[in-house]
Amino acid sequence: MHSLVYRTAATLLLACSGLASAQDAGNFPAKPIRIVVPFPAGGTADILPRVLGEKLTTRFGQTVLVENRAGAAGNIGAEAVFKSEPDGYTLLSAPPPPLVINPSLYAKLAFDPAQFVPVTVIAAVPNVLLVHPKVPANTIQEFIAYAKANPDKLNYASQGSGTTSHLTAELFKSMAGVRITHIPYKGTAPALTDLLAGQVDMMFDNLGVSLQHVRSGKLKALALGSLKRIPALPNVPTVAESGLPGFVAVTWFGVVAPPKTPADIAAKLSSAIADTLKNPDVVRRLQELSAEPVGNTPAEMAAFMKEEVERWRRVIQSANVKVD
Repeated sequence: MHSLVYRTAATLLLACSGLASAQDAGNFPAKPIRIVVPFPAGGTADILPRVLGEKLTTRFGQTVLVENRAGAAGNIGAEAVFKSEPDGYTLLSAPPPPLVINPSLYAKLAFDPAQFVPVTVIAAVPNVLLVHPKVPANTIQEFIAYAKANPDKLNYASQGSGTTSHLTAELFKSMAGVRITHIPYKGTAPALTDLLAGQVDMMFDNLGVSLQHVRSGKLKALALGSLKRIPALPNVPTVAESGLPGFVAVTWFGVVAPPKTPADIAAKLSSAIADTLKNPDVVRRLQELSAEPVGNTPAEMAAFMKEEVERWRRVIQSANVKVD
């Protein structure tokens, strides 16, 4: 009898919980939403959620704020969101490192990326091999030849240890058989600033913020990490077609929610972002960043993230990448 009562009570509790969740999703959002970007302002990781936030503010009738909490290869901001209330009002917008890369780089994290609730992948941007004009190479073949003839003479900037720009460069070094010194920075903006000034020789960056500098002649784009050439730079070949077959490096930017965030709230956010990605103003801004909109479902993002975890783990192991 008591067990029946407990089972009945539990059933009612679950039913009420489900009803409350549905009601929460129906009223969501009822207050401002905060999107945490775990990297500094100025890069594509920062620009994309700000572009979305402007339109989502109008759509929801609630302010969508972007907060930069940089440090530790994205781990600081990711941990803050991981420990936030699972109500959909605090989200993480990030490139791959804190979501699928860092578990393979760090022996211990203060959060478990696998427990985040996927919302959607906003967009994907090809990584591009950029060099300062002082480097005597105009093609990737010339660059590899020069690097081989001058081992350890060249250096490369990255957004920080363990970031996609770092891992992409290490993958390139491994496949090309060259020795180039790593200079880690704290984000895209300072790394790009020093590359433009000639303080560093090269960098693998997502094309978003660097395209303007390529078009102006301040930087040379030697090759793309994408599977195919892109309309923005039709004369720039891919790394794969330039002698390193199998080389692929594309930076994507995803949105996740804290663990245990209700699935219906994640779905509502995902749908809203997917619709916003079709807005003409947003389409134009993404084109300026050479970003391809994605807007997939939470389930599709979850499957994609699992694939990415394995892909980057293989890169880290094969290139023997270490972080301090």
